[in-house]
Amino acid sequence: MFPNEWQKSSFSSSSDNCVEVRTVDGIVEIRESDTGEIVVQTTAVKFAKFLQGIKAGEFDHHANLNA
Repeated sequence: MFPNEWQKSSFSSSSDNCVEVRTVDGIVEIRESDTGEIVVQTTAVKFAKFLQGIKAGEFDHHANLNA
């Protein structure tokens, strides 16, 4: 895989509705596959901190666990 190709989340299985990420010129880009024209950009450090927060459960209160 090349750095500028979109990488699908391993948690997405075979679904087309997934989070994708890539790196272009040192900037991390994130998008949802079903709305691919909307791209969020951030730095690698900020993205790593975000992933750490997800793993630590920092954002769990935003999830609807009953859905």
